Amino acid sequence: MAFDLSMIKALYERFPQRVKAARSAVGRPLTLSEKILYTHLWSGTPETAFKRGEDYVDFAPDRIACQDATAQMALLQFMQAGKEKVAVPTTVHCDHLIQAKNGAKSDLQSALNSSNEVFNFLESVSNKYGIGFWAPGAGIIHQVVLENYAFPGGMMIGTDSHTVNAGGLGMLAIGVGGADAVDVMAGMAWELKFPKLIGVRLTGKISGWTAPKDVILKVAELLTVKGGTGAIVEYFGPGALSLSCTGKGTICNMGAEIGATTSTFGYDESMERYLRATDRDEVADLANTIKEDLTADPEVYANPEAYFDQIIDIDLSTLKPQLNGPFTPDLATEVGTMTQKAQDNDWPLKVEWGLIGSCTNSSYEDLSRAASIAQQALDKKLKTKAEFGINPGSEQVRYTAERDGLLSIFEQLDAKIFTNACGPCIGQWARYEDPKNAPKNSIVHSFNRNFAKRADGNPNTHAFVASPELTAAIAIAGRLDFNPLTDTLINEDGQEVMLDEPTGWELPPKGFEVQDNGYIAPEEDGSHVNVSVAVDSDRLQLLDPFTPIANESVQNMNLLIKAKGKCTTDHISMAGPWLRYRGHLDNIANNTLIGAVNAFNEKTNFVKNQLTGEYGGVPDTQRDYKKNGIMTMVVGDHNYGEGSSREHAAMQPRHLGVAAVLVKSFARIHETNLKKQGMLALTFNNEADYDKIQEDDKLSLVDIADFSPGRALTLQLTHADGTTEEIKVNHSYNAQQIEWFKYGSALNLIKEQNHA
Repeated sequence: MAFDLSMIKALYERFPQRVKAARSAVGRPLTLSEKILYTHLWSGTPETAFKRGEDYVDFAPDRIACQDATAQMALLQFMQAGKEKVAVPTTVHCDHLIQAKNGAKSDLQSALNSSNEVFNFLESVSNKYGIGFWAPGAGIIHQVVLENYAFPGGMMIGTDSHTVNAGGLGMLAIGVGGADAVDVMAGMAWELKFPKLIGVRLTGKISGWTAPKDVILKVAELLTVKGGTGAIVEYFGPGALSLSCTGKGTICNMGAEIGATTSTFGYDESMERYLRATDRDEVADLANTIKEDLTADPEVYANPEAYFDQIIDIDLSTLKPQLNGPFTPDLATEVGTMTQKAQDNDWPLKVEWGLIGSCTNSSYEDLSRAASIAQQALDKKLKTKAEFGINPGSEQVRYTAERDGLLSIFEQLDAKIFTNACGPCIGQWARYEDPKNAPKNSIVHSFNRNFAKRADGNPNTHAFVASPELTAAIAIAGRLDFNPLTDTLINEDGQEVMLDEPTGWELPPKGFEVQDNGYIAPEEDGSHVNVSVAVDSDRLQLLDPFTPIANESVQNMNLLIKAKGKCTTDHISMAGPWLRYRGHLDNIANNTLIGAVNAFNEKTNFVKNQLTGEYGGVPDTQRDYKKNGIMTMVVGDHNYGEGSSREHAAMQPRHLGVAAVLVKSFARIHETNLKKQGMLALTFNNEADYDKIQEDDKLSLVDIADFSPGRALTLQLTHADGTTEEIKVNHSYNAQQIEWFKYGSALNLIKEQNHA
């Protein structure tokens, strides 16, 4: 069944005319990314060209998707916006709050028992405001979106960084914070700095052990975790045409790990096949009527250097399988070269788990290719050395894979079939009783993110990212340096055997099937629905508007923490067990910056309280400052806020009394989230000034009264010995964003405008 068909039809009807107008305004042929951007302008028909990386532009996305952990805060904010119904098609997906432990049936029931209050809240809010609701167990948000909502040429936003999975169906799908989603839900424009464009030209054809996953693992190595910041990655070339739709989704999905705004592919036959296989013939038929506009103009791909800001070339015929990690998704190791590298870095060569699935590699195709390797373990009498864990992407994928015998192959190897959910990928995997003191070990997974403590909460778990097929092979071998292209294994009969190349199906030969996909449609009129939140709940808390930060409050600020090195949203607001508090701002604020490394003592969650001179936890120290009416500043390193879209990483410091965050550079989503919550997101004009900030400094933005677009601010440092010095700090605020700061948050401004 095709959702939102009338919306898609209306977009496609105006698409060619707007593309033509954009081509005229820009004065040259257009990339696919530009076509989608210009056809989704809030102002309607394009009349002017925008400067990449400079101009802030208002857009009108077609739809919104929210996962349950972030949806809580997004919907709590939307409830304050004064609207009766969402302005664009919106869905909520319950996939993050399900802990993986014993297997699907018991884990799902456990989640229903422990998080019932939250699920009921999300369902009732969805019903009240016209939002589609996907119940616990229905599937991982991004796979469900690909199967049901994504369409070529569309633009969507989602409150999860891996929203970009929908790029596999030719969308611009962009991860945002909940406050951005609220803007669009409320019928307002969504603002984005017009992205730069990175083109990835794919030649050749994938074969053997190489998989689509290896493409993005290679791109991550080339661009690093911040190399895509502020840019859209557009894949093209004959190699792109050879990939399946879900393979394209895999590549786009993990584009979040290079910081890219989003990633996409042009519409082709693989997308049409996938649309028809997922019961969306009408969408495929409509797309075929304008297919020349659902990819770049021919001149672009013929001479891409003239149209993209950067070009990367990858020959799929020579690309080798990759293993990326540990602790960062951009550290690539080509299969067959791991042994020495692992020994040099003291990475455990023994592999204890192989995990297959997640939002990026949980399609039927992925499971079928991994199952072909698992079947060989049975056929060739190989005893698997590591444990298997399987996370199907959706109930439709799970049901179909079970029907076709794929899951039973893994079950014969004693695999745990987890819920159609995110658990092992996001720190919701109960692998250890005491994860903080768990042993050093290695695991391999087909997920995307592998920061420390992410999978199982164990800081000593070395997680490596690989394709589902390579993950299966390494799990069977039990060694990180196993190379299935050349290495043999000893079976139970003492014979040397080799694994054959993986095989699989792009789409299920007998078609997809499902009994209950888990979707609950909202009532036509939900005005009668009562949304209640218990006053004494420790899971949910209604929001109070933030008070604007006064100019005098940013004088003589205390330094809360000077973070050293990598400080992701996981460091600022951890997931794992803290997910239970995603709907309760005050409770979850107790994890604020507890993972950040203090530059002055190299410890986590251990900072100096300038009021007492004693050291303690970051949240406790900040609460003491707040109690005494003192606002603070956080100082950070490069790519601060890398990782997920979670706005809690901005809301928590704001709630506790942090006024400003000053860093060498920001990850895109986090910088926006700080702005949305009425905070100051600042960058060093001179990165070396980071070293000037001392532990006992008083920090003053002396010219905050002159806060205006394009004008640097002056930060005065008053050191403990009474000496002072001034440094310049930059910002990227435009006039509207400065209004957010003046009103205390973007939401405060929305409420004011709705009441006007």
